[in-house]
Amino acid sequence: MARIEDYAIIGDLNTAALVGRSGSIDWMCLPRFDSPACFASLLHTPDAGRWLLAPAGTPDGGNSTRRHYREDTLILETEWEVDGGAVRVIDFMPVRDDAVDLVRIVEGISGEVDMHMELVLRFDYGSVVPWVRHSNHGISAVAGPDSAYLTTHAPLVGRDKRTFSNFTVRAGERVPFVLRWAPSHQREPRRIDPLRALEATESFWLEWIARSEIKGKYKEPVERSLITLKALTYAPTGGIVAAATTSLPEQIGGPRNWDYRYCWLRDATLTLQSLLAAGYTEEASAWRDWLLRAIAGDPSELQIVYGLDGARRLPEAEIPWLSGYEGSQPVRTGNAAAPQLQLDVWGEVLDGLSLTRAAAAEGIVDNSWDIQVALMEYLEGAWDQPDNGLWEVRGPRQHFTHSKVMAWVAADRMVKGVRSSGLPGPADRWAALRSEIHNDVMTKGFDEDLNSFVQAYGSKELDASLLLIPRVGFLPHRHPRVAGTVDAIQKGLTDDGLVMRYRTQSGHDGLPGDEGVFLACSFWLVDALLGIGRSTEATGLFERLLTLRNDVGLLSEEWDPRTQRQLGNTPQAFSHFPLIHSALQLHHGEAHKSDTPLGRPKHPGQSGGSSLRNDPRLR
Repeated sequence: MARIEDYAIIGDLNTAALVGRSGSIDWMCLPRFDSPACFASLLHTPDAGRWLLAPAGTPDGGNSTRRHYREDTLILETEWEVDGGAVRVIDFMPVRDDAVDLVRIVEGISGEVDMHMELVLRFDYGSVVPWVRHSNHGISAVAGPDSAYLTTHAPLVGRDKRTFSNFTVRAGERVPFVLRWAPSHQREPRRIDPLRALEATESFWLEWIARSEIKGKYKEPVERSLITLKALTYAPTGGIVAAATTSLPEQIGGPRNWDYRYCWLRDATLTLQSLLAAGYTEEASAWRDWLLRAIAGDPSELQIVYGLDGARRLPEAEIPWLSGYEGSQPVRTGNAAAPQLQLDVWGEVLDGLSLTRAAAAEGIVDNSWDIQVALMEYLEGAWDQPDNGLWEVRGPRQHFTHSKVMAWVAADRMVKGVRSSGLPGPADRWAALRSEIHNDVMTKGFDEDLNSFVQAYGSKELDASLLLIPRVGFLPHRHPRVAGTVDAIQKGLTDDGLVMRYRTQSGHDGLPGDEGVFLACSFWLVDALLGIGRSTEATGLFERLLTLRNDVGLLSEEWDPRTQRQLGNTPQAFSHFPLIHSALQLHHGEAHKSDTPLGRPKHPGQSGGSSLRNDPRLR
């Protein structure tokens, strides 16, 4: 199988496809990110579906000579140099209108190159072989609720339940292929002009990135991360999925394989802070609107993760006919962590909504305040319960330090909402609770022998989430307990200088096996080092993390220091958001609190940077 870092992403703001260096599209779900895959060879073999387009005579396409995204877009260009000439394949998905289109254009660069195309359509995660018919323009395929249409002027032949094409492309020639999907009960969608679609797609992305207000040394990696996050956005609702894939393993051959094609509330503050800092108020508004719709209802039923449209039921199931990435089983859909009690999420939500207040004009009443009050009132009676914690452990509930810290954050932000923004509420009561929680954490969450905060009350284990204590404002960066915690984590929770979430060997998470280092945690260490005054060290770690991106600037969830390869679902929003956050803090030369906007508009009253002054949806 291809390595995880061998894949690039293309998408249409509804779903995405992963394209390997070999020219094979090995993963795509239709019509949404969380729909069943029609190409699933990423988690099995080509029999589970793929679309290969590469020079003939290279085993499974071989490895391309080079590839890159065209300028600042999501248009992927993959090039091969072979005997006789050079060829380029241009892959992209036009931004969705009324149909799903996946376009591949073969372009001759020099000489002439014999090309080979193999289309293996398999609906429902490789389990359903469609009925295929040939037409003057290509083929149509249908099975159950799905239909697909391939249009091309290249010759096509069917064999062994697959569709093949062999043709020659010469310098200056273009041979396009367009794959369209539609519900099988609807008529065939209109055909698009692939070359015009290419121009329109390029214009869309160039216009979008032109809105970025990012400047400085790290402009390129930040803007590539922003484009990647936009690609993970489900445009109809504004939700941002954690990743485009399911079941890519955190340990090769291990069972830690989860479905990340959903929206986590924990991403809320990082999402808002990153988008606002870059000037993307429209995307920030859409994410906040999604957040408010998702959390509406009984505050006691707040979940950690929701569907793209805010759906709450995400039943976890296994797909036994897929062998898993490099044999890593099981392959899962859905996520059983959805109904877990993770008390930190209340704090994450209230922190994110506090950030939007800080970014809006003073004196404007927040129309979500009633929801925030309801969330706080529930947390007042629940904060001292044990929970499953930030990392969604499947072992016994514990009194996780990070969960208590985030309960403090919730109370702190609500007090500020009353005292600084003039919103109604029992500020004195919440302030008393804030003090109670603070004392509780300082007494029970800190170990004198380790000179560090610990993962859970009574534990000797470390946890990367403790690096967030100064970021959320629980203690100032220069507090000795913060410095002690940073030192302890560097000594006891790193592998090759990169940060693990926690030590899985303790067995507290209820799962067998191990995992790689969690990339977001290393970015948190960058922020903590900057905050405690070790800026040179912070810069060095950040720039090392940039080298872990693949050749087109993408990060998955984790990194394996031993095999020097990416692990986990990809591309991972929870890796790209903290990349942006760390880069901007290094650029400004100071660590920011989570409820503080990263940057300001160029002129007073101008919408941009972190200002939401002109966005009525956030008032």
